[in-house]
Amino acid sequence: MSPSANSLAWIYLAIAGACEWGWPVGLKYGLSPTGLRWSWILFAILCMTASGAFLLLAQKTIPMGTAYAVWTGIGAVGAFSLGILLFAEPATLARFFFVGLIIAGIAGLKLTSSH
Repeated sequence: MSPSANSLAWIYLAIAGACEWGWPVGLKYGLSPTGLRWSWILFAILCMTASGAFLLLAQKTIPMGTAYAVWTGIGAVGAFSLGILLFAEPATLARFFFVGLIIAGIAGLKLTSSH
């Protein structure tokens, strides 16, 4: 396998992880006290679909367990960050510490991936 194919797979995985940020945001904005906001629900569904599609492409090269762990980690870190930025969720030192552990896990999986 060429280095460029492996690099492309990791780019696909990063895109898949970033798409993971859209669906919790879409669901959060999609539910309002007055009812559902269908445009946000549709946005969430599109993000879910794109995320799965890019994960599929990444798994052609990256082992499934690694790809899945990194994908969910990118999604979790992004959702955590967007929660703070968009929804005024708590930004405590303890929360940042544990998200840092997720980031360390993602980096470790990338560095030790044999593919």
